[in-house]
Amino acid sequence: MFKSGSVAPSPGPRRQFMKKLTMAAACAALILCAASAGAAQDKGIPGVRGIDHIGFTVPDIEQGITFFRDVLGCEEAMRFGPFSDDKGSFMEDLVDVHPRAIIKQIAMMRCGQGSNIELFQYSAPDQNTKMPHNSDYGGFHIAFYVEDINAAVEKAKALGLKTFMGPLKLEEGPAAGESINYVLTPWGAYVELISYPDGMAYEKDAKTRLWAPGE
Repeated sequence: MFKSGSVAPSPGPRRQFMKKLTMAAACAALILCAASAGAAQDKGIPGVRGIDHIGFTVPDIEQGITFFRDVLGCEEAMRFGPFSDDKGSFMEDLVDVHPRAIIKQIAMMRCGQGSNIELFQYSAPDQNTKMPHNSDYGGFHIAFYVEDINAAVEKAKALGLKTFMGPLKLEEGPAAGESINYVLTPWGAYVELISYPDGMAYEKDAKTRLWAPGE
């Protein structure tokens, strides 16, 4: 708005003035949006690329390696350890466990096209050897995509593994199209077999798609 006493531009210059004003407003809006996006990104940890590995503790490292290798086709990449501190607080400071805890061995495994798996074998004075249920705080499962879930479940049964109800195919909701079946490892952890060869319903209008093999 022009202040009192200003000379209004003629019709030709007025159009040019309004055009410049509109462009300036558009540029300001873009700058504001970019600043807002940058601020949102600044709130989180920078440079995150994806999940490198999933780590969990097993009672016996050899048993864990054998299961993931022979049942799920993972490949062992490396092993290392042990780690401990007889007198100091290294273990507590590093990974928040009892100061006298011992990591007997660590094994890293490559599993198909997904994330790597890191297996730990620990001993500790305060170690809880009871596996959590899915409903417990700290409960977990790890899901493996399979091409043919019926064949995968039948193979799991033939290998003597405990399987739960399924395969269950979801027919409604955003996850419609996926089939799942839970399997219990020999040491009591949950593994899920999952397949959605024709995709899932949410994908039709999704702005963000979940990871899937080949994507």
